[in-house]
Amino acid sequence: MSLEAPPSGWIHKKIARDEKGWIIAATVVCIAMFFWMILWHVYGKQNPSSVTYYTTPEEFTTLTNSFIEQNQIGEDNGIPVVMPKPESDVFLLAQMWRWSSVIVLKKDEWYKFHISSKDVMHGFSVQPINMNFMVFPNYDYVLDFKPNKTGEYMVVCNEFCGIGHHLMIGKIVVIEDESELANYGY
Repeated sequence: MSLEAPPSGWIHKKIARDEKGWIIAATVVCIAMFFWMILWHVYGKQNPSSVTYYTTPEEFTTLTNSFIEQNQIGEDNGIPVVMPKPESDVFLLAQMWRWSSVIVLKKDEWYKFHISSKDVMHGFSVQPINMNFMVFPNYDYVLDFKPNKTGEYMVVCNEFCGIGHHLMIGKIVVIEDESELANYGY
């Protein structure tokens, strides 16, 4: 910011040739990047398209508890372990300071995750593949998910949610067939 006003008529001065070149180049790059983002979203499959529904914490808790009752195959330190059928809905509820269940999925099968929070904003981060989503109360975030590698994945809350935030670690186990369940103690 200048202490003095610019000289009068400065707006009508001709722009130098090199400045015009830079303005045109910057405009072309901005327009190209705008269309590149659209193409990258559609063809690059980097940003998951999602659907979000309004819900209440009570309604989503009821759906999650029903899901757990129908698909529970065991427990892991008092936390229910569920194994939904491929191409089914998977409900995952975040609440201070835990995830609703341990989820066992089959490799190369599609699942429709429904994720919501019961209390405050949480983060849904699957490690080590680095999937990150924000989870809000009153919203059912629906995500199509197809695991392509077997193993055990940690679900970490990456939004500070209170004093027990560091303890909020869930688990997703990906298997090829049911015979692998014994390896994980289920």
